[in-house]
Amino acid sequence: MRRRRTLASVVAGLAALAATGLAACTSGSAAAPGKLDVVAAFYPLQFVAEQVGGGHVAVTNLAKPGAEPHDLELSARQVGRVSDAAVIVYLKGFQPAMDDAVEQVGGDRSFDVSAAVPLLSAGASDHVHEGEGEAEPDHHEGGTDPHIWLDPDRLATIGDQVAGRLAEADPEHAADFTANAQRLRAQLTSLDQEYAAGLRTCDRRELVTSHAAFGYLADRYDLEQVGLTGVTPEDEPAPQRLAAVAEEAREHGATTIFFETLVSPKVADTIAREVGARTAVLDPIEGLQPGASGDYFSIMRTNLTALRTALDCS
Repeated sequence: MRRRRTLASVVAGLAALAATGLAACTSGSAAAPGKLDVVAAFYPLQFVAEQVGGGHVAVTNLAKPGAEPHDLELSARQVGRVSDAAVIVYLKGFQPAMDDAVEQVGGDRSFDVSAAVPLLSAGASDHVHEGEGEAEPDHHEGGTDPHIWLDPDRLATIGDQVAGRLAEADPEHAADFTANAQRLRAQLTSLDQEYAAGLRTCDRRELVTSHAAFGYLADRYDLEQVGLTGVTPEDEPAPQRLAAVAEEAREHGATTIFFETLVSPKVADTIAREVGARTAVLDPIEGLQPGASGDYFSIMRTNLTALRTALDCS
């Protein structure tokens, strides 16, 4: 039902654009003169597009700061932005509204970043005891985990391919896009090395979190994710799942239950009280808070500090 409503809203938006002429108004208005108009579906993709595009692009992020990007609903004006963009960067299956808009107007200008790197199955890095059922299922398309940007190496590969797509749209600046992607890869490689060194020697390897968004991070750095909900943060865990996670947290001596910035901490608080642990923020970087001054790199390094404290890493 939700996807039908989303598709209907996109169709209605397109009709409104045709009726009022907004499409003509938005053409060229999203990008500064002389810059390539790029639309990004949510923050990590905006970050990559800006890093790779540099001064040659103007990037519009369709997800508002502080909003849960899974729940994106597009206005008629935003559909116009998608329609007019030279390049559309999105993640298929992550935001139904974006999938529908791309299907309606995106054409060959769209780049699905999940085509750049293989996706993990949801729960691939979750800890499951022998004889115990799997963690609660996710609702992402195909049963995969969409949070690929939490692995710096995968994000670097996405940056390389974004450079290629920008070069197709703006061949004159192809060399700059390639150089920018190489610089981004070097920075992400340095971040990857910081994570590998920082998490190499820890008393615990279990990462207990309210939102199972950290499968790629866990896979990359040999951690085990214990998620209270699936990869979609609004999922409500069943009482049996809460009981199982509480038991596991006690068994492994977990001192911290993580919650994220864009979702209520009430589930994490419940488990923390049950096992006598504290709560702390671990940001899946799906979006920035309004007025936030940090970026992908600073948030990832803040996450690393939080993980080292929670897992007692030396």
